[in-house]
Parts: sequence; structure tokens; C-alpha cells
Amino acid sequence: DVGIAVGSGTDVAIETADIVLMKSTLQDVVTCLDLSRVVLRRIRINFFWAFAYNVVGIPLAAGVLYPALHIQFPPMYAGAAMTFSSVSVVCSSLLLRLYQPPQPHPLRRKLPMPTKLCVSHV
Repeated sequence: DVGIAVGSGTDVAIETADIVLMKSTLQDVVTCLDLSRVVLRRIRINFFWAFAYNVVGIPLAAGVLYPALHIQFPPMYAGAAMTFSSVSVVCSSLLLRLYQPPQPHPLRRKLPMPTKLCVSHV
């Protein structure tokens, strides 16, 4: 459960709410929920790529290829690879700056009922 308060509300509501909306429009609630979904999706993507990168990178840095192929990476390369991992996660997170809030849907209007029915006889 998440408590949402409007910025023009009472001080008690603002202090106890988890999220405080600065404007008094209900569209901001939709934007808030959509932004939270986008951020959580980006966190999961970053976690997946960092995990996959470490699953491959740590054994290579530990020398798993040395017994079979006599390939050993210097510690300097492992440090550079870990720096690249951190930079890629930060760059991926910066994609959140491209976030576009959802557009409000226009209200549906009921069409007026026709007053005359046209029935043709065959």
C-alpha cells in the first residue's frame, strides 16, 4: 500500500504520505504509478546485465581459462572490466531521463440517441 497526498492538503496528510504530489491534478497519480513501473523495469534490466556480466567476468578474472588455454588476464584488465560494468549500469539508468508521462485519455461522450427511426419495407 502506498499513501499519496496532494501538496495543497493538510500538513498531517503530507507528513504521513509516501508520495506527495505537488500539483492538484489526478493525472499526476497516473504519472506517478507509470514512472514507478518504468523505474522498477530499469532496475531489473540493470540487475540482469550486471549479474550476467559478473557471471562471465569473475571466472575469467580468476583464471578459469588458464589450465586449458594458458590465457590469464592481468588484474588491471579485471579492474577496467568492472569499471565498464558500473559505467554501463549508470548509462542505462540515465535513459530514465527520456521518460515521457502518459497522455490523458479524452473522456468518452455518449452519442445522442436518434429521434427518428428509418425503416424501409421491401
